[in-house]
Amino acid sequence: MSPNFVLRKGLNIPLAGEAALRVSKTVAPGIVAVQPTDFKGFLPRLLVKEGDRVLCGSPVLADKKNADILLTSPVSGTVREIVRGEKRKLLAVLVEADAQQQCVDFGVRDVAALDAGQVRQALLQSGLWPWLVQRPYGVVADPTAQPRDIFISTFSTAPLAPDPAFCFGEELRAAQAGVDALAKLTDGAVHVAIDGNRENSPFAALQGAQLHTFRGPHPAGNVGVQISHIAPICKGDTVWTVSLAGLVAIGKLFTTGRYDVRRKVAVTGPMALYPAYVQAFPGMPMSALRAFIGNTPADQVRIISGDILSGRPVGPEGYLGFFDNQVTLVREGTDQELLGWINPIRAHQFSADRSYFSWLMPKKKYAMDTNLHGGPRAFLMNDGYYARVLPMDIYPIFLAKACLAGEIDKMEQFGIYEVLPEDLATCEFVDPSKNNIQDMIEKGIDLMLKEMA
Repeated sequence: MSPNFVLRKGLNIPLAGEAALRVSKTVAPGIVAVQPTDFKGFLPRLLVKEGDRVLCGSPVLADKKNADILLTSPVSGTVREIVRGEKRKLLAVLVEADAQQQCVDFGVRDVAALDAGQVRQALLQSGLWPWLVQRPYGVVADPTAQPRDIFISTFSTAPLAPDPAFCFGEELRAAQAGVDALAKLTDGAVHVAIDGNRENSPFAALQGAQLHTFRGPHPAGNVGVQISHIAPICKGDTVWTVSLAGLVAIGKLFTTGRYDVRRKVAVTGPMALYPAYVQAFPGMPMSALRAFIGNTPADQVRIISGDILSGRPVGPEGYLGFFDNQVTLVREGTDQELLGWINPIRAHQFSADRSYFSWLMPKKKYAMDTNLHGGPRAFLMNDGYYARVLPMDIYPIFLAKACLAGEIDKMEQFGIYEVLPEDLATCEFVDPSKNNIQDMIEKGIDLMLKEMA
């Protein structure tokens, strides 16, 4: 095992509503959405039409740029609706699940007996290939590319993040098969990051990979931060990343022969009546979680697929994102506070820079809402203010400004190859200027994809 990485920079946000370590319900599949918008760089081409029958693992969408990359149905059932948006953009394929599930049998295989081409073909045919995310830019991995390394983070430090040991601690056999399969796809190393903030991580037993222990505040669990400390991405490098859920799903493909992306999803946040876990599929409708909200009017609750920092607001009619295993429920902050920031006490408000007396109560959890407590204004001209919550060797404020200005040369100089928007989420949280830094980084990445393709 490599030396431990102890990160001093970062910020743990004390949000109330952590999920209890129990599964409160199993969400019946009902309607499940396959959403191509979850996959950056994926240009969808329909393979089904309304009324078609599909099995769990049947192809639903293909990539127009590379027809071998497929999105498959997580359930068996009938295609109920093709959802389109503006300019007929394909938003989702809704599948009405059967009461008795049937799966495509891809066959149980011994990973040790497979070569790289066979592993690659198995992942493409099953629809599991989109779990592989390519950096720079965070797009679906190119099957023809040769990654320098593959990185896996087995934990998350985001606010109210699900417990990885509770969610996947019983899937070590599948996780090991996933590591063995991914090792076939690179001439470099498979790097696995272990949570050093907790003792006895079950994933420390994984073999065939380089294990690294990370300890520190958020975003220590972000794979982008881990890459920057293990082996930074330089211009011309290509690396792949896989989440823990993806690693287990890949392993199950070879150990069971099935496309199985079921997972425990943490329902969290201060507006959750009883924060707990549910057993569900990606694409689960948020309406299935109505019991966690109770009688609170829908317009007073923001439903986020993912964590509060980098998740996506989907509303009560939305669906769980493919990569998400957390739902966060927070109050819509539409009210105005008397005196506002002028009031120095504000015991109910958290401050990252000790503006209020919240720093005297380090263990207190806060029922935060969506109120910005101010409006957008000019950037604070002090990069150190943002750098103190970002444990990466980059200049976040200058990178954000370069992205905003569309200056590709400066974006390269300030680290665009190393980051995704989620890596700068803590900078956005502490930003006194209320700028959408993640949106700026996203627009910068889109420009790089357009101009550098």
